[in-house]
Amino acid sequence: MTAPLRLIIFDVDGTLVDSQGDIVAAMTQAFERADHPAPDHGAVLGIVGLSLDVAIPRLAPHLPDQTHAAIIQSYKDAYMGLRAQSGVAASSPLYPHARDMLEALHAVPDNLLGVATGKSMRGLDKLLDGHGLRHLFVTRQVSDHHPSKPHPSMIETALSETGVAPENAVMIGDTSFDMEMARAAGVPGIGVSWGYHSPEALGAAVTILEDFRALPGVLDQLWR
Repeated sequence: MTAPLRLIIFDVDGTLVDSQGDIVAAMTQAFERADHPAPDHGAVLGIVGLSLDVAIPRLAPHLPDQTHAAIIQSYKDAYMGLRAQSGVAASSPLYPHARDMLEALHAVPDNLLGVATGKSMRGLDKLLDGHGLRHLFVTRQVSDHHPSKPHPSMIETALSETGVAPENAVMIGDTSFDMEMARAAGVPGIGVSWGYHSPEALGAAVTILEDFRALPGVLDQLWR
């Protein structure tokens, strides 16, 4: 009997790469350019994973829509500028063992890898190209084309594109938004302990990884 295809979907910021330095710095610049106090470090990391049109009003609900729009554009400009200065590898370094783990999973013929992220397609492609990873992912779902997490649209589209059933898919992420999105899509969610939300916030996760090297074994157990 032929084994079914498996779809392994990854969040990006806080899961595969640590981009918090540039995220916080860009958010600080964006709020300063709009003449408003910048949110603190913890508040900014708390909204990572949400699309900007949801994240910025959550950070500053007292500001009008016009100011939100200006902050969003300033954030995009600042983030791209910071990454251009330092390069992708320094701006958003991969977490330990992430590359080896991705390549090992990709080498298994029945595995398909995907991404579901609050980044734009332009931002995601620059990141993946900077690390030489774009060829590993057969489906890339971004904020340009979907409602913000935790809406299940990104996962549902990835399933549709690959023809994989929800029971043969999994979502790996570091935030409650990732885990809630997975649950809404009927897909198991695996949390990671090194990201931007505390492990305690990942209540919908079936398990939480402490080390990327454990992921293949966790997947084998999940799909046994």
